[in-house]
Amino acid sequence: MSWLETSIMGRKGVAKGKAGDTHKITIADQGIFHYVYGPYADPVLQVEPGAVVTVETHDAFEGKITKETDTPSEILNFPYLNPQTGPIHVKGAEKGDALAVRILSITPRGEQPVGTTCLIPEFGGLVGTSNTAMLNAPLAERVKKINVDTDGVYWSDKVTLPYEPFIGTIGTSPEIEAISSLQPDYYGGNMDLPDVGPGAIIYLPVNKAGGLLYLGDCHAIQGDGELCGVALEIPSTVELQIDLIKGHGNSWPQLETEEMMMFIGSARPLEDASRIAYRELVRWLAAETGQSETDAYMLLTMCGKVRLGNMVDPKYSVGASIAKRYVK
Repeated sequence: MSWLETSIMGRKGVAKGKAGDTHKITIADQGIFHYVYGPYADPVLQVEPGAVVTVETHDAFEGKITKETDTPSEILNFPYLNPQTGPIHVKGAEKGDALAVRILSITPRGEQPVGTTCLIPEFGGLVGTSNTAMLNAPLAERVKKINVDTDGVYWSDKVTLPYEPFIGTIGTSPEIEAISSLQPDYYGGNMDLPDVGPGAIIYLPVNKAGGLLYLGDCHAIQGDGELCGVALEIPSTVELQIDLIKGHGNSWPQLETEEMMMFIGSARPLEDASRIAYRELVRWLAAETGQSETDAYMLLTMCGKVRLGNMVDPKYSVGASIAKRYVK
């Protein structure tokens, strides 16, 4: 039996994890990209549960940084970063449900060098920012363009990094707010968590009818924390399978792979993001196995794992997980 058959999507999805009709959203189809997560944009596509959707995304800079001599602060229009494709309306989705989004593939799109990383003033993990205000001058701006394909990330003549793609920003609409696509929260958003990649299923809470799924900001590779504030940003073609879990009831994003179950929390300070993620994992583990929350809490103190998404955005993101072999 495939692990997908025993996944939450396979067991509880309206489509039981089975692939349905296929759809595509190109850059031209999208037209206007979105810089907030909210319920006020018209859906670019409506789908039935089970739909397989191929989505073209821009990089975090909407392709505006094209060469290493570019100066980000002169080219970019803050806060218009992280352009989002969507929203996608899933028929039958209601508040209290969850969208199950299985990530099938992420491939680079465009001419080489397709990858961009850079230093932006007052943005990053080891510099003064507007939140951590310092008198020292910002680091000098710098852009590095990098060739990327599905075989590797070609950092230099001596160093080739693995191609480990993921969706940096993905989520559903809040119920009434319109929130910057730079910020992660209970609906998902800019979590920058490397586990949100091919082979994973992310469960996102539905806060508004249709769910209204947004995504963008794909990365070719990222270290834990997204240290300088920018990973290796790429325009991409993403293939997703979207299902619907009725009455799922989770308040925060949940991620499942063949080997583990994870919850994702976003907050400042960083320890509060960890607390959110672990609290949700404790509650899920207790409900799934029938043990008390106290026992689940004690089990996780011995075998829980933490993954740092970003430590640079308006809120930080942390994933807390447990290996499925311990979920009995």
